[in-house]
Amino acid sequence: MAPTALFDKSFLQSLSLDESVLFGNFFNSIICPIFYTETLADLEKSVRARRTPEEEVGVIADKVPEMHVAPNLYHGPLGIQNLLGTSVPMDGRMIASGKTVSVDGHLGVIHRPPPEAEAFRRWQDREFLEVERRVARRRREDLRAIDLSAVAAGMRAFGINPQNCASLQQAKQIADWLIAGESADLIKLAAVILNADRKTERVALDLWKASGRRSFAAYAPYAAHIVAVEVFFQIALGANLIGTARASNRTDIAYLFYLPFCNIFLSTDRLHQKCAPLFMRDDQSFVWGQELKADLQRLVTHYSALPEAESDEGVLVFASTPPRNDDECVVGKLWDRHVRQPWRRKPESISPEMLEWLEPALREITERFALAPEVDRSQIMGDLSNAGMIETSARIRPKKGSFWQGPKRLADHEHA
Repeated sequence: MAPTALFDKSFLQSLSLDESVLFGNFFNSIICPIFYTETLADLEKSVRARRTPEEEVGVIADKVPEMHVAPNLYHGPLGIQNLLGTSVPMDGRMIASGKTVSVDGHLGVIHRPPPEAEAFRRWQDREFLEVERRVARRRREDLRAIDLSAVAAGMRAFGINPQNCASLQQAKQIADWLIAGESADLIKLAAVILNADRKTERVALDLWKASGRRSFAAYAPYAAHIVAVEVFFQIALGANLIGTARASNRTDIAYLFYLPFCNIFLSTDRLHQKCAPLFMRDDQSFVWGQELKADLQRLVTHYSALPEAESDEGVLVFASTPPRNDDECVVGKLWDRHVRQPWRRKPESISPEMLEWLEPALREITERFALAPEVDRSQIMGDLSNAGMIETSARIRPKKGSFWQGPKRLADHEHA
């Protein structure tokens, strides 16, 4: 029911722990692979507020949403699969890994936490493996090795300069014009950007020719989106529209590869503020992180004043929706735009008799899907809406910050 939200590290860092609890409750959060890369890189750099790198990464890990969250697949393999003819939904649905199963003709997806999610769990406990430290060091070195000035000079050699490309909008128009072409060179360019091998490139070219040599954007829309972002970035560098002094701009722009999989993109990064809206659909929202943070801060004050009996039910119960009668609530306005159901109308309560029947029925369905044989994932890659069930497992701490995430009585029962 909740909107799907993509966020960057700058937004999550800006939140207090209590604000992060409410954020995780009100949105279906996409954990972007670039977010892992940025956070891991913090292990190998100096940090603010006299924290050690381990402490800084631990603080970030503490704020990662635990409810309604899934890691999105890495854009590279997704783009390659799209080049090879696999459809990739680009309508606000996250694309997560998982086992595809079938029960009585109904498809289901059982997600399991990827290694990165397991790493965040360790980081919450301030446990860091040596292999992660080595990876962090290598990724920091890779970031420093990127010479954005050389990229900009290369684009200027192709004739891109501030005189013929005076705005980011113009840079986007040039990129769109490029991917609208019907040349085999675009398939080859995509293969280079996606780091595909020569065999994959040849197969993609054959499939493109067999499709009637359609425009690149029509043949492989998601791969074309990745190429458009990359070309746009390089054009903007050549035209001095994006600075070359910050090597991190290369990492920041990569978040835009994941825009097709969200309803909302949240960031406090100025590069994202300027560039992301150019690549977003009309039914998407870019939200400046500080605006949502202020609203979450207000909601923390609101929910902190609840009676103990009500707050002990947990945010999943007392904050199942944003406040229904608050027309100024930013979270509520985002729900108004991106949630299809009329959520402001209070739903009818479920009778005790219905609950008594529902719990064992759901348990039976879940167990049947869990034990079902795996089927070919390609059957649902093109349309996840056909899945009869999507199951995700996650570790949710009973209490996070000042709030119980689930009912306090359940935690008390576990420790009884």
